[in-house]
Amino acid sequence: MTLYGEKPPAADDRPTVQVTAVTWPGDEPDPASAPAPGRPGGRSRRGRLLLAGGLTAALLAAGVGVGAYAYAGDVPRGTIVLGTELGGRSRADAARELRSALERRAATLNAPVKVTVGEKATEVKPADVGLAVDVDATVAAAAKADAHAVSRLVGSRTVDPVVTVDVARLDTVLRGALGKQGREMTLPAIIFTGTTPKPVYPKPSLSLDPPRSAEVVKQGWLSGRPVTVPLVEKAPATSRAEVDTLVEELAKPAVAAPVTLTTDKGSVTIPPTAIARSLRFSADEAGKLTPRVDVKRLRSALGDTLAKIEVEPKDAGLTIAGGKPKVVPGRAGQQVDSAALARDLLAVLPRTDGRTVTGRLTAAQPELTEAKLAELGIKERVSTFTTKFPGGLSSPRSQNIIQAAKDVDGTIVKPGETFSLNGHTGERGYDQGYQDAPVIVDGKLVPGVGGGVSQFTTTLFNASYYAGMEDVEHKPHSYWFDRYPAVIESTIFWPDLDFKFRNTSPHGVLIDTSYTANTITVSMWSTKIYDSVKTEYGPRRNITKPQTIHLEPGPKCIESNGIDGFTQDAFRVIRKDGKVIKREKFSWTYQAEPKYVCGPAPS
Repeated sequence: MTLYGEKPPAADDRPTVQVTAVTWPGDEPDPASAPAPGRPGGRSRRGRLLLAGGLTAALLAAGVGVGAYAYAGDVPRGTIVLGTELGGRSRADAARELRSALERRAATLNAPVKVTVGEKATEVKPADVGLAVDVDATVAAAAKADAHAVSRLVGSRTVDPVVTVDVARLDTVLRGALGKQGREMTLPAIIFTGTTPKPVYPKPSLSLDPPRSAEVVKQGWLSGRPVTVPLVEKAPATSRAEVDTLVEELAKPAVAAPVTLTTDKGSVTIPPTAIARSLRFSADEAGKLTPRVDVKRLRSALGDTLAKIEVEPKDAGLTIAGGKPKVVPGRAGQQVDSAALARDLLAVLPRTDGRTVTGRLTAAQPELTEAKLAELGIKERVSTFTTKFPGGLSSPRSQNIIQAAKDVDGTIVKPGETFSLNGHTGERGYDQGYQDAPVIVDGKLVPGVGGGVSQFTTTLFNASYYAGMEDVEHKPHSYWFDRYPAVIESTIFWPDLDFKFRNTSPHGVLIDTSYTANTITVSMWSTKIYDSVKTEYGPRRNITKPQTIHLEPGPKCIESNGIDGFTQDAFRVIRKDGKVIKREKFSWTYQAEPKYVCGPAPS
């Protein structure tokens, strides 16, 4: 078109466009239908190109428009979290919108979650266990776009919120509700009574699975529905059949015959009794039972036998002289390589013949040198405790008390270490110098090897108690005996009941024992870190009277006068720098000990 008043441009002034010819499939010219020169015909090739380009451009433009609409903002359109549309927003705006939605639901989200654990119903307060929606993590999950943009125009998607919970705190709350409904795993074991192996068969635990509990509580919290937390049974890794196999294929043949240990300096015989004391079957937390030879126990069981081939290293130690600790120097020695001996001895124990191992003698340094001992800071007595026993030193019960005292005397417990009385003495049998004396079994006094050691245990417990040590494991007697302080006393029984304390002081602790004809004393030496450790008692309550029970006369019948039962609390009060820094409650309920009479009831 030419505008009025303008001249058409000259041919040379017209823009020139170079077009590359493109042939589309099926577009080859048909000679029969080709128009004559100068005659109008079908749509020109240039026109078809322009039309194709226009359609392509239109489709591309439509696609770009769909994508721009669907992905406007950081969160794709149609994205819903907790019933709230977050689509088309930036992350910051989506986070603000989600927080507003959570505030609107605050009453519901802060309400206690009704939970059933086993057969017991309880409530869990969200704030107590850290139940919360992680807003930032939830928005990040919502911002992950779908692969098909066009679907966002006509659909929607729901994104679950990211919920957090303190699993450990939740587990503590749920275990409070669980109470005694669950059961601890019985770990498998094989223990020796003399040279007779006795199996302890595994039993599965029934308890909570913390991660699984957390998942069901999180789901219930969001839905507002009551939750049933499952109890999970977990079987030990070693089965009953595998325990029996270990007994038959290792434990029994191990003590069927002696083993000969040969060295460059001669040979010694390891008798079955020493093998039984040193062959240990230890289960890990999963209940996997693994046999091993404890060479330290083996050396103790062999006693002076090894002196013909070894020179035992001696740790530096302490003795009390003139009311002060005095260093006893240690010395180096020469011993059979412990690791190799443990490995090689374990390998021959299942055999019926060829029971010989070769030991290699190596230099052995003491574990505790004088220099290390000096660093422990053992310089003053920090506690002492004495109990009285009847019968004089000649009675079997008194001899057991003194034997335990000798076994423990001079022991040094390093900072952070846990002392175990069972672990230190091992099984207290005839071979270890213990005798038959009365013990409590099923509520009755009966003869048993090691009877009376509970009195030493109580004395040791109180010495550690008044030294401010951490009580790790102890159990008072079923009945109260007036020779012990109520509540803060402890029994012991191999291997089920133990006494343990942990040295929580930054200094070492020396256990010093002494005795007279009717007393046993345990003192702890270290460096004082507390002003005082004292006990405050609550009143006795729930007092019960003993009944009279008549037993068949005989050597196993032991009479008793009967003792009242009661419940009482004791509080350990620890002061430092003039202030009470710890007040610990100890409680116990004593049964009324029956009055046992050896003979028939009067008619």
